[in-house]
Amino acid sequence: YGSLIWDPGDMAITRIERGRIHGYHRRFCIRSTLYRGTPEQPGLVLGLDRGGSCMGMAQHLDPAGRRASLEHLYAREMPDEAERVYLPRILQVRLASGARVQALAFVADRSLPSYALLSDDEVVAQLGRCHGRRGPNRDYAINTWEALRAHGVRDEGLAALVRRLREHPAEGRRPDLPGTAAQVSMPRPPSRIALCRRTGLPLPRSRRLSISTMTENAIAK
Repeated sequence: YGSLIWDPGDMAITRIERGRIHGYHRRFCIRSTLYRGTPEQPGLVLGLDRGGSCMGMAQHLDPAGRRASLEHLYAREMPDEAERVYLPRILQVRLASGARVQALAFVADRSLPSYALLSDDEVVAQLGRCHGRRGPNRDYAINTWEALRAHGVRDEGLAALVRRLREHPAEGRRPDLPGTAAQVSMPRPPSRIALCRRTGLPLPRSRRLSISTMTENAIAK
């Protein structure tokens, strides 16, 4: 639903297909204090918030590289319990082909301080002025909209925000931040045991249990 569409990193993706989930919608509701903002001026990134539905992209992982891909994904989306902003959930997705599949998604956790319920005016203002280690917050929004459009996905709400961003120049100046988009290193992938403890997934009885098996147990409550 967000940046994984246009910036999947090191994930071993063999195919990508449009799909829709019900019960969640795409929303700028997660404060970003690293990649698209700072602790002093948090930016905003997308999350799956409760209610409605969301059309996005389902990414199929190469079985041979699934574990490494999921470790990369968890390190990126849930690097540390103190910095956690999402909840991992297995959701049913209806693909454009008509098939129904189960997919791992990261949904917004409304109980955390990182959750933000803002008006469109407030969202546009933050997107227009905030910067983080991966660049301007506005670029995150525009890149996501352009990637969705390229895949044939229409999101009128996101399109309206992007139009407003393009009508007005970016505010302020990029703060001095350590590193650049090309220099930002991902945290070391957590162990399978740590992933279970941090995300609330069942603790494996054996260290041989794969991460793909653990994520299959993250059924939405």
